[in-house]
Amino acid sequence: MSTLYFTKEHEWLSVEGDAATVGISAYAAEQLGDVVFVELPEVGKTVAKGDDIAVVESVKSASEIYAPVAGEITAVNDALEDAPETVNDDAQGKGWFFKMTVKDRTELSDLMDEAAYGEFIKE
Repeated sequence: MSTLYFTKEHEWLSVEGDAATVGISAYAAEQLGDVVFVELPEVGKTVAKGDDIAVVESVKSASEIYAPVAGEITAVNDALEDAPETVNDDAQGKGWFFKMTVKDRTELSDLMDEAAYGEFIKE
């Protein structure tokens, strides 16, 4: 079973074993407005926690997507190149950005669970 985590930068990650799927939260997608472009990382790229790794652009602004944990990019959601609006339609489902390995599971303890994230976005 996967565990869902969130960052203060509004990324989510679903972790199962040492594999994670990463995207932006539904809240972030709503704040951005209509997403018009997504720049995805390169498969095979090794990243450190906090590295800027992707970009999401909307009619309002452009935002960096940061690596929530250290690891290696194992897959990207190529469907977003042709249909970036998927991020708005299903941010925490079909709108995922990339998959990665989790190099150091202790980094997950710095992240929020769904309840803590809900409180965080109310502030």
